[in-house]
Amino acid sequence: MTEHELSPTDWVRAQTERILEQGTTDGVEVLDRPIVLFTTIGAKSGKKRLVPLMRVEHNGHYALVASKGGAPEHPSWYHNVKAHPQLTAQDGDKVFELTARELEGDERQLWWDRAVAAYPQYAEYQTNTDRLIPVFVAE
Repeated sequence: MTEHELSPTDWVRAQTERILEQGTTDGVEVLDRPIVLFTTIGAKSGKKRLVPLMRVEHNGHYALVASKGGAPEHPSWYHNVKAHPQLTAQDGDKVFELTARELEGDERQLWWDRAVAAYPQYAEYQTNTDRLIPVFVAE
């Protein structure tokens, strides 16, 4: 098995370890909402990084919302995806190779609305920060 770098944040690492142990994202949730496990490549390190994010899916495409809970800075995985847009998504026990791109304008708004519908707390996160929370679509 390829070595992955787990999050230094305890609760995120625990979520990721549970997915790896089970072999599926099924039953691993945040506030009763499903998640997807993304594998990104570190922008500086080149290491594989595992990132569990809220499940925002539409027609086989996935949104990655760089909210970081409304923090003033982007999450570290944002820089990884910008540098290396090829990633892997695990949804349940299905694994997909996808390419992500950051969204702007009307397309960003469409996916933002989908993200808020899937996880309403994103709307609150946006009010907590001056930055426009980035949204990627992986397809």
